[in-house]
Amino acid sequence: MSAGAVRDPGLQPERTSLSWSRTLLALFAADVLIWRSWAVAATSPASAAWAGAGTTDYLGVCALTAVVATVVLCLCVLARARQLRHSSYAPPRSLMRWAAAGVVVLGGTAVAAIALGR
Repeated sequence: MSAGAVRDPGLQPERTSLSWSRTLLALFAADVLIWRSWAVAATSPASAAWAGAGTTDYLGVCALTAVVATVVLCLCVLARARQLRHSSYAPPRSLMRWAAAGVVVLGGTAVAAIALGR
């Protein structure tokens, strides 16, 4: 389907918008869990010894990456919701690519945070 193809004007745009919002809520929950694991690791005595050695705080990098990915996804959700309010056209390919990249990066960050948290 081309980017200019008109979709069904029924309830599909509303369901799509709600679906994007639910996905964003789940991503915020993943962000909170990653930030929590970083905060717990930062307060543990074992991490203080690592910080004294001058090593990079990898969980902090994961937390920062998760926030960046979530901001990108939030912008995609807002753009798509605005587009669905004004028309029922298919989403642009660039929007879907950014959203897919954000989900992949956030998923990789969550896996890395889980692996580093142990």
